[in-house]
Amino acid sequence: MTITTLGADAMRALQGLADDRASVRLRAALELGTTPDPRCVDALVARCASEPEFFVRDMLTWALTRHPVSVTLPRLLREVRSERAQARSQALHTLSKIGDRGAWPALTPALLSDPDEEVARSAWRAAVVLVPDGEESALATALATQLGRGGQQTQLSLSRALIALGDATAPALGAASTAADPRTRA
Repeated sequence: MTITTLGADAMRALQGLADDRASVRLRAALELGTTPDPRCVDALVARCASEPEFFVRDMLTWALTRHPVSVTLPRLLREVRSERAQARSQALHTLSKIGDRGAWPALTPALLSDPDEEVARSAWRAAVVLVPDGEESALATALATQLGRGGQQTQLSLSRALIALGDATAPALGAASTAADPRTRA
């Protein structure tokens, strides 16, 4: 089925995603989430990768969460491997909101240590939501390698992720307290 078989409202909403005005894009994303149609998922994911406005990106994520996981998950998993940092970051954010642990294998060490701080922060948030039972200590160890990284907001995000893992962080933080790098020890 092609996109031309969509109803007039869905077509108008898809066109609205490309409008220059953020308010129109926001309404379009709201419409596409209010009346989910799996044929619109590719357009929503693509817009996430390029949308400059935070509130519109957040609405795009919400719209994606309203669609069947069987449709959104494969597309988001492709996006976490994108060369575009915003595509990776937004896909990770959306995966954390969907909460399907089937996405866990996509949260690679490379994403957890991505050079782009927004991608890494999104990966940390997604990882603590998606980590399988019994893998919390391994995740804490991976996250502890990022201690001392970035500015205050990055460090705060990492602290929140570690706190969310609870007691599983104790061994990793204990090891980090003796690291050679003083930023890691702090």
